[in-house]
Amino acid sequence: MVALRKTVSEAEYLERDRTSPIKLELVAGEIFAMAGAKLSHNRIERNIIRHLENQLATGACEVLPSDMRVKTPGGLYAYPDITVVCGEPQLDSDEHLDTLLNPVVIIEVLSDSTEMFDRGEKFHAYRTLPSLQEYILIAQDTRHVEHFLRQSDSWIYTDATAADSVITLPSIGCTLALAEVYRKVVFADDNETKNPQD
Repeated sequence: MVALRKTVSEAEYLERDRTSPIKLELVAGEIFAMAGAKLSHNRIERNIIRHLENQLATGACEVLPSDMRVKTPGGLYAYPDITVVCGEPQLDSDEHLDTLLNPVVIIEVLSDSTEMFDRGEKFHAYRTLPSLQEYILIAQDTRHVEHFLRQSDSWIYTDATAADSVITLPSIGCTLALAEVYRKVVFADDNETKNPQD
């Protein structure tokens, strides 16, 4: 993420984002341009969306890709990699209907440039969403899924690294199987194992 300009209003940000060729996020009055993603990142996103959609096909919840903007009560505007909303989507009150207010699950695929933000300030802002029940961080350079589940006023942490691990998402009645999350994703040590150096 690269900061473009300091201290803008929400209205200025939205006007700029809606006409920008790239996605922009608003953090504490600063606009940040979102960088492109690696192949592994895109594969993981695609895998998770397909895996969850298969489980949610007949229910009241739906999976939304990374083009769905989310707003927190404190004024963070962000584009989560994957969002799940249940029931009627609540959208910001403007004619564009492009900003979601009630995600139930948010999933971020970590990258070097955004990992600290996703773990820190962004998660802090996401936690202020009354609707949010689960937050999931997915590593893309190693097999590692971290799961935060809201229970009253606290968040319960679990993680998984084994290829046959399964994370349960109780708020939407789904599971995330790591074998599905990382389908077709090749890690650096996989290459080393297959092609040992002399």
